[in-house]
Amino acid sequence: MLELLNEAYRIEYIRGGYLPKLSILDKLVIMLSYYCNYRIMENTTFDYAVSKSTICESVKWVEDILIKSKDFSLPKKRELINNIDIEVVLVDVTECEIGRPKKQ
Repeated sequence: MLELLNEAYRIEYIRGGYLPKLSILDKLVIMLSYYCNYRIMENTTFDYAVSKSTICESVKWVEDILIKSKDFSLPKKRELINNIDIEVVLVDVTECEIGRPKKQ
């Protein structure tokens, strides 16, 4: 993953420009912790001392790079639909009346 991100960073910033506040490794760690632990972005902003928008942009950038690569892409919808091994689970969610004491 880190190699893909390094290559994308090199291509994106080949002509120079404004350097990001977070390193590539930091961006990867933030994205992985965001999805693994469902961590709130405000907590992450406190740890890295950057704004919430910077964290959001970092997660989005890493997602886009990994989605574009063939190694980390998800299967297409047709492939999932054509999968015959589908397991169906039924859950009873009917409402039940709660017996509460009447007010006097």
